Amino acid sequence: MSEEIQFDRTFEVKPGVPEEIAPGVRRILCDNPSPYTFKGTNTYIVGKGSVAIIDPGPADPQHIEAILAAVRNETVAQILVTHTHRDHSPAADAIKQATGANIFAEGPHRPARALHLGETPPLDSGGDEGFMPDYRLADGEIVEGKGYALETIFTPGHCANHVAFALRGTDMLFSADHVMGWATSIVAPPDGSMTDYMASLYKLRERPESVYLPGHGGGVKGARKLVTQYIEHREARETAILRKLSRGESDIPGIVQAIYIGLDPRLAKAAALTTFAHLETLVERNLVTTEDTLSLGGRYRLSA
Repeated sequence: MSEEIQFDRTFEVKPGVPEEIAPGVRRILCDNPSPYTFKGTNTYIVGKGSVAIIDPGPADPQHIEAILAAVRNETVAQILVTHTHRDHSPAADAIKQATGANIFAEGPHRPARALHLGETPPLDSGGDEGFMPDYRLADGEIVEGKGYALETIFTPGHCANHVAFALRGTDMLFSADHVMGWATSIVAPPDGSMTDYMASLYKLRERPESVYLPGHGGGVKGARKLVTQYIEHREARETAILRKLSRGESDIPGIVQAIYIGLDPRLAKAAALTTFAHLETLVERNLVTTEDTLSLGGRYRLSA
Protein backbone atom coordinates (compact mmCIF):
# COMPACT_ATOMS: atom_id res chain seq x y z
CA MET A 1 0.00 0.00 0.00
CA SER A 2 1.33 3.45 -0.89
CA GLU A 3 2.10 5.86 1.90
CA GLU A 4 -0.32 8.78 2.26
CA ILE A 5 1.27 12.06 1.19
CA GLN A 6 1.54 14.46 4.11
CA PHE A 7 1.01 17.83 2.44
CA ASP A 8 2.29 20.99 4.10
CA ARG A 9 -0.06 23.92 3.52
CA THR A 10 1.45 26.18 6.20
CA PHE A 11 2.80 28.94 4.00
CA GLU A 12 2.33 32.36 5.55
CA VAL A 13 4.34 34.64 3.27
CA LYS A 14 3.57 38.26 2.47
CA PRO A 15 3.30 38.86 -1.29
CA GLY A 16 5.77 41.25 -2.88
CA VAL A 17 8.34 41.09 -0.08
CA PRO A 18 11.70 39.47 -0.94
CA GLU A 19 12.82 36.90 1.60
CA GLU A 20 16.21 35.19 1.71
CA ILE A 21 15.36 31.50 2.14
CA ALA A 22 18.89 30.12 1.65
CA PRO A 23 22.33 31.68 1.14
CA GLY A 24 22.15 33.48 -2.19
CA VAL A 25 18.50 32.58 -2.83
CA ARG A 26 15.58 35.00 -2.42
CA ARG A 27 11.88 34.32 -2.95
CA ILE A 28 9.13 36.79 -3.86
CA LEU A 29 5.52 35.61 -3.74
CA CYS A 30 3.11 36.94 -6.36
CA ASP A 31 -0.34 37.85 -5.08
CA ASN A 32 -2.22 35.52 -7.45
CA PRO A 33 -3.82 32.88 -5.19
CA SER A 34 -6.20 30.32 -6.72
CA PRO A 35 -7.10 26.63 -6.44
CA TYR A 36 -4.29 25.97 -8.95
CA THR A 37 -1.61 28.35 -7.63
CA PHE A 38 -2.19 27.95 -3.84
CA LYS A 39 -1.05 31.23 -2.21
CA GLY A 40 0.52 32.43 -5.47
CA THR A 41 3.49 31.94 -7.78
CA ASN A 42 7.01 31.93 -6.35
CA THR A 43 9.68 33.95 -8.15
CA TYR A 44 13.26 33.17 -7.15
CA ILE A 45 16.35 35.38 -7.34
CA VAL A 46 19.66 33.51 -7.32
CA GLY A 47 22.95 35.25 -6.58
CA LYS A 48 23.96 38.64 -5.24
CA GLY A 49 25.14 41.63 -7.22
CA SER A 50 24.73 39.73 -10.48
CA VAL A 51 21.65 37.52 -10.38
CA ALA A 52 19.37 35.12 -12.20
CA ILE A 53 15.58 35.45 -11.91
CA ILE A 54 13.66 32.16 -12.05
CA ASP A 55 9.99 32.31 -13.08
CA PRO A 56 9.10 36.02 -13.13
CA GLY A 57 5.43 35.08 -12.94
CA PRO A 58 2.25 36.48 -14.51
CA ALA A 59 1.93 39.86 -16.18
CA ASP A 60 1.08 41.46 -12.85
CA PRO A 61 2.37 45.06 -12.59
CA GLN A 62 2.73 44.94 -8.79
CA HIS A 63 4.71 41.71 -8.89
CA ILE A 64 6.93 42.98 -11.69
CA GLU A 65 7.65 46.13 -9.69
CA ALA A 66 8.44 44.03 -6.60
CA ILE A 67 10.96 41.98 -8.58
CA LEU A 68 12.60 45.06 -10.06
CA ALA A 69 12.76 46.72 -6.65
CA ALA A 70 14.41 43.61 -5.19
CA VAL A 71 17.20 43.68 -7.79
CA ARG A 72 17.70 47.44 -7.87
CA ASN A 73 21.44 48.23 -8.00
CA GLU A 74 22.12 44.66 -9.12
CA THR A 75 22.71 43.25 -12.61
CA VAL A 76 20.19 40.72 -13.90
CA ALA A 77 22.31 38.26 -15.88
CA GLN A 78 19.55 35.81 -16.87
CA ILE A 79 15.79 35.36 -16.76
CA LEU A 80 15.00 31.65 -16.48
CA VAL A 81 11.53 30.23 -17.17
CA THR A 82 10.65 26.71 -16.04
CA HIS A 83 7.56 26.40 -18.23
CA THR A 84 5.03 28.46 -20.13
CA HIS A 85 1.88 28.48 -18.04
CA ARG A 86 0.47 31.96 -17.61
CA ASP A 87 1.24 32.10 -13.91
CA HIS A 88 4.99 31.61 -14.54
CA SER A 89 6.24 33.16 -17.77
CA PRO A 90 4.38 36.27 -19.05
CA ALA A 91 6.31 38.77 -16.86
CA ALA A 92 9.56 37.72 -18.53
CA ASP A 93 9.20 40.28 -21.30
CA ALA A 94 8.67 43.18 -18.91
CA ILE A 95 11.67 42.13 -16.80
CA LYS A 96 13.77 41.84 -19.97
CA GLN A 97 12.74 45.32 -21.13
CA ALA A 98 13.63 46.79 -17.74
CA THR A 99 16.95 44.99 -17.28
CA GLY A 100 18.23 43.99 -20.71
CA ALA A 101 18.67 40.38 -19.59
CA ASN A 102 18.03 37.51 -22.00
CA ILE A 103 15.27 34.96 -21.42
CA PHE A 104 16.29 31.29 -21.11
CA ALA A 105 13.80 28.38 -21.40
CA GLU A 106 13.44 24.98 -23.05
CA GLY A 107 11.30 26.44 -25.81
CA PRO A 108 7.94 27.97 -26.73
CA HIS A 109 4.62 26.68 -25.47
CA ARG A 110 3.36 23.60 -27.28
CA PRO A 111 1.02 20.65 -26.70
CA ALA A 112 2.46 17.38 -25.44
CA ARG A 113 0.21 15.40 -27.76
CA ALA A 114 -2.19 15.91 -30.63
CA LEU A 115 -5.42 15.36 -28.72
CA HIS A 116 -9.14 15.75 -29.29
CA LEU A 117 -10.42 17.68 -26.30
CA GLY A 118 -13.66 18.97 -27.77
CA GLU A 119 -14.90 22.31 -26.52
CA THR A 120 -13.35 22.10 -23.06
CA PRO A 121 -11.73 25.46 -22.21
CA PRO A 122 -8.16 25.55 -20.88
CA LEU A 123 -7.37 25.70 -17.19
CA ASP A 124 -6.88 29.07 -15.51
CA SER A 125 -3.12 28.52 -15.69
CA GLY A 126 -3.25 27.82 -19.43
CA GLY A 127 -0.52 28.35 -21.97
CA ASP A 128 1.49 31.49 -22.63
CA GLU A 129 1.15 31.07 -26.38
CA GLY A 130 3.19 34.15 -27.32
CA PHE A 131 6.28 33.20 -25.30
CA MET A 132 9.59 32.83 -27.12
CA PRO A 133 12.92 32.57 -25.28
CA ASP A 134 16.07 34.29 -26.46
CA TYR A 135 18.00 31.12 -25.71
CA ARG A 136 16.71 27.54 -25.78
CA LEU A 137 18.11 25.31 -23.05
CA ALA A 138 19.14 21.70 -23.52
CA ASP A 139 18.83 18.96 -20.91
CA GLY A 140 21.91 19.07 -18.68
CA GLU A 141 23.00 22.51 -19.83
CA ILE A 142 24.61 24.73 -17.17
CA VAL A 143 23.59 28.38 -16.82
CA GLU A 144 26.36 30.19 -14.96
CA GLY A 145 26.59 33.54 -13.24
CA LYS A 146 28.79 35.22 -10.69
CA GLY A 147 28.81 32.81 -7.75
CA TYR A 148 26.15 30.38 -9.04
CA ALA A 149 25.64 27.65 -11.59
CA LEU A 150 22.23 26.18 -12.46
CA GLU A 151 21.88 22.80 -14.14
CA THR A 152 18.93 22.43 -16.51
CA ILE A 153 16.89 19.26 -15.96
CA PHE A 154 14.29 18.51 -18.61
CA THR A 155 11.13 17.38 -16.76
CA PRO A 156 8.18 17.31 -19.18
CA GLY A 157 4.81 16.10 -17.97
CA HIS A 158 3.03 19.00 -16.29
CA CYS A 159 3.89 20.98 -19.41
CA ALA A 160 5.71 19.84 -22.55
CA ASN A 161 8.55 22.34 -22.05
CA HIS A 162 8.86 22.02 -18.26
CA VAL A 163 12.36 22.13 -16.76
CA ALA A 164 13.77 22.16 -13.24
CA PHE A 165 17.04 23.78 -12.17
CA ALA A 166 19.56 22.28 -9.74
CA LEU A 167 21.73 24.82 -7.91
CA ARG A 168 25.24 23.39 -8.21
CA GLY A 169 27.22 23.14 -4.99
CA THR A 170 24.05 22.89 -2.89
CA ASP A 171 21.37 20.31 -2.09
CA MET A 172 18.64 22.45 -3.71
CA LEU A 173 16.55 22.04 -6.83
CA PHE A 174 13.99 24.50 -8.22
CA SER A 175 11.21 22.02 -9.00
CA ALA A 176 8.63 24.50 -10.39
CA ASP A 177 5.26 22.71 -10.78
CA HIS A 178 6.55 19.18 -11.21
CA VAL A 179 6.85 18.44 -7.49
CA MET A 180 5.32 20.63 -4.75
CA GLY A 181 4.71 20.15 -1.05
CA TRP A 182 1.17 21.55 -0.80
CA ALA A 183 -0.54 19.36 -3.44
CA THR A 184 0.16 17.01 -6.31
CA SER A 185 0.79 18.52 -9.71
CA ILE A 186 -1.96 18.72 -12.33
CA VAL A 187 -1.22 16.83 -15.55
CA ALA A 188 -3.73 18.26 -18.00
CA PRO A 189 -3.72 17.53 -21.74
CA PRO A 190 -2.97 18.98 -24.18
CA ASP A 191 -0.13 20.67 -22.24
CA GLY A 192 0.53 17.65 -20.03
CA SER A 193 1.36 14.02 -20.61
CA MET A 194 1.14 11.37 -17.87
CA THR A 195 3.68 9.16 -19.63
CA ASP A 196 6.19 12.02 -19.69
CA TYR A 197 5.29 13.07 -16.16
CA MET A 198 6.00 9.66 -14.65
CA ALA A 199 9.29 9.36 -16.54
CA SER A 200 10.33 12.75 -15.16
CA LEU A 201 9.46 11.70 -11.61
CA TYR A 202 11.68 8.64 -11.92
CA LYS A 203 14.41 10.89 -13.33
CA LEU A 204 14.23 13.24 -10.35
CA ARG A 205 14.22 10.38 -7.87
CA GLU A 206 17.62 9.30 -9.18
CA ARG A 207 19.11 12.71 -8.48
CA PRO A 208 20.85 13.62 -5.20
CA GLU A 209 19.00 16.84 -4.27
CA SER A 210 16.87 16.57 -1.12
CA VAL A 211 15.53 20.16 -0.86
CA TYR A 212 13.06 21.37 -3.50
CA LEU A 213 12.00 24.98 -4.02
CA PRO A 214 8.70 24.71 -5.90
CA GLY A 215 6.68 27.10 -8.02
CA HIS A 216 3.95 27.28 -5.36
CA GLY A 217 4.07 26.81 -1.62
CA GLY A 218 6.98 26.37 0.75
CA GLY A 219 10.23 24.51 0.34
CA VAL A 220 10.28 20.72 0.56
CA LYS A 221 12.78 18.84 2.71
CA GLY A 222 13.24 15.11 2.20
CA ALA A 223 12.26 15.66 -1.43
CA ARG A 224 13.28 12.26 -2.74
CA LYS A 225 10.80 10.62 -0.34
CA LEU A 226 8.11 12.99 -1.60
CA VAL A 227 8.94 12.09 -5.22
CA THR A 228 8.46 8.41 -4.34
CA GLN A 229 5.10 9.26 -2.76
CA TYR A 230 4.14 11.16 -5.92
CA ILE A 231 4.95 8.07 -7.99
CA GLU A 232 2.93 5.84 -5.66
CA HIS A 233 0.03 8.32 -5.73
CA ARG A 234 -0.14 8.24 -9.52
CA GLU A 235 0.14 4.45 -9.57
CA ALA A 236 -2.72 4.28 -7.05
CA ARG A 237 -4.86 6.56 -9.26
CA GLU A 238 -4.16 4.27 -12.19
CA THR A 239 -5.17 1.24 -10.14
CA ALA A 240 -8.38 3.00 -9.06
CA ILE A 241 -9.26 3.75 -12.70
CA LEU A 242 -8.70 0.12 -13.68
CA ARG A 243 -10.79 -1.04 -10.70
CA LYS A 244 -13.62 1.28 -11.73
CA LEU A 245 -13.51 -0.02 -15.30
CA SER A 246 -13.43 -3.62 -14.07
CA ARG A 247 -17.03 -3.02 -12.99
CA GLY A 248 -18.02 -1.90 -16.47
CA GLU A 249 -17.56 0.72 -19.17
CA SER A 250 -17.52 4.36 -18.04
CA ASP A 251 -17.05 7.90 -19.21
CA ILE A 252 -14.63 10.33 -17.56
CA PRO A 253 -17.22 12.04 -15.28
CA GLY A 254 -18.15 8.61 -13.93
CA ILE A 255 -14.50 7.75 -13.26
CA VAL A 256 -13.87 11.11 -11.56
CA GLN A 257 -16.89 10.64 -9.30
CA ALA A 258 -15.65 7.20 -8.30
CA ILE A 259 -12.00 7.99 -7.58
CA TYR A 260 -11.94 11.64 -6.42
CA ILE A 261 -13.77 11.48 -3.10
CA GLY A 262 -14.49 14.90 -1.55
CA LEU A 263 -13.21 16.79 -4.60
CA ASP A 264 -13.28 20.59 -4.42
CA PRO A 265 -15.82 21.52 -7.15
CA ARG A 266 -13.42 24.21 -8.38
CA LEU A 267 -10.98 21.44 -9.32
CA ALA A 268 -13.46 19.27 -11.21
CA LYS A 269 -12.11 20.32 -14.62
CA ALA A 270 -8.53 19.63 -13.55
CA ALA A 271 -9.54 16.20 -12.20
CA ALA A 272 -11.23 15.33 -15.50
CA LEU A 273 -8.16 16.36 -17.50
CA THR A 274 -5.77 14.48 -15.22
CA THR A 275 -7.99 11.39 -15.48
CA PHE A 276 -7.89 11.79 -19.25
CA ALA A 277 -4.06 11.90 -19.05
CA HIS A 278 -4.12 8.61 -17.11
CA LEU A 279 -6.47 7.07 -19.66
CA GLU A 280 -4.21 8.18 -22.49
CA THR A 281 -1.26 6.24 -21.14
CA LEU A 282 -3.46 3.24 -20.24
CA VAL A 283 -4.72 3.13 -23.85
CA GLU A 284 -1.11 3.40 -25.10
CA ARG A 285 -0.24 0.37 -22.96
CA ASN A 286 -3.28 -1.60 -24.24
CA LEU A 287 -4.80 -1.90 -20.77
CA VAL A 288 -7.83 0.24 -21.67
CA THR A 289 -9.66 0.72 -24.93
CA THR A 290 -12.28 3.05 -26.41
CA GLU A 291 -14.38 2.74 -29.53
CA ASP A 292 -14.38 6.50 -29.89
CA THR A 293 -11.49 8.80 -30.65
CA LEU A 294 -9.39 9.23 -27.53
CA SER A 295 -11.17 12.23 -26.01
CA LEU A 296 -12.73 13.77 -22.94
CA GLY A 297 -16.15 12.74 -24.25
CA GLY A 298 -15.28 9.11 -24.93
CA ARG A 299 -16.32 5.96 -23.10
CA TYR A 300 -13.64 3.60 -21.81
CA ARG A 301 -13.44 -0.06 -20.83
CA LEU A 302 -10.78 -2.62 -19.98
CA SER A 303 -9.05 -4.21 -22.97
CA ALA A 304 -10.08 -7.77 -23.67
